[in-house]
Order: sequence, then C-alpha cells, then structure tokens
Amino acid sequence: MNKTRLEAFSDAVIAIILTIMVLELKIPHGADFAALRPLLPVFLSYVLSFIYLGIYWNNHHHMLQATRKVNGKVLWANLHLLFWLSLIPFVTGWMGENHFAPMPTAVYGVVLLCAAVSYTILQTQIVHHDKDENALLAEAVGNDFKGKLSIMLYVAAVPLAFVHQGISNALYIAVAVIWLVPDRRIERKINA
Repeated sequence: MNKTRLEAFSDAVIAIILTIMVLELKIPHGADFAALRPLLPVFLSYVLSFIYLGIYWNNHHHMLQATRKVNGKVLWANLHLLFWLSLIPFVTGWMGENHFAPMPTAVYGVVLLCAAVSYTILQTQIVHHDKDENALLAEAVGNDFKGKLSIMLYVAAVPLAFVHQGISNALYIAVAVIWLVPDRRIERKINA
C-alpha cells in the first residue's frame, strides 16, 4: 500500500493540533509587561508542547521517507500516535492554566509517555510490515537508544510530579533537548 495518504493525513492532523494550541492562548488584558506575567505558565507550556509537536512531525517525516510500503496495521498504529498527539493541546492548557500543579504535570507526562510508546509501536509496525522494502528504516533506527531513554525519563517524570513538579518539567525539557539535537541516522541511510 502507498504511504502518500498516510503522510498527508498525519501532516494535516499535526497542523490542526498546532492551530488548536495557538488558539488557546489568551490575549493579555493590558499593554505592559505586567499583563503578560499571569500568562507566563500558559506560554511556557505552549512553547514546550510546540517543540514536542515539531519533533514528532520532523521524526515522523523522516521515518516515512525511509518507508516504502505500509499496511492496515501501520495505518492503525499511526492513528494511535495521532490520538495521543491530539491530547497535547488539552494537557498543555491544563498544565499551564494551573501553573504546573502536580496532577496536570503528571498527566502531561502520561500523554508524552503514551505518544512515545505509540511512536515506537508505529516504527516497529513499519519495520515488520515488509522487512525487505523497509529495511532502510530498520537499519537506521538500530536499537533506538534515544527512544528508549525518552520512555524511561517519562516513566520517572510522572510520579516525580508529585514530589516536585519542577523535576518532571526538567525531565520533559531534557527529552525535548535530546530530540532537538538532529537525529541524522535516517538521513544518512537515505543519502548513502
């Protein structure tokens, strides 16, 4: 099965998610910097989530560039990923509006964890669908150290939100930084 519709649909959904997030930002009531202060937690959570969605879009794009064929299982695995990504605006708003309170911070981590697990499932489904056609992706991701490390950090961050939400937020930022460093594995394999 051709991957073109999967790519187009995923790009559209991620674009809609980003649009929903930016529309949730409220206009400050005032024309000075003091009017922005109460909105700072909302803005910071938006920035973090925007970065996460950008990372997912970028990695999803690279993964599909190394993919030749998909099947029904891949389509469902992709929908599974998009489901978790679609919850990011909700948990972003909840966390920001409540100034990074423990419960919203933990739930934010649960959504990030589920998105990471679903991305891994999607990657695995693509690799196992047609090992010959999708061998490039299997070779490029290897043992996926960054993916496994991310999942472990999310697993730690969720309960740590109830100890101190700053620890969880630092772990969420650390995972984003890990993925912001360009992952050139797939590009190297495609260009080779």
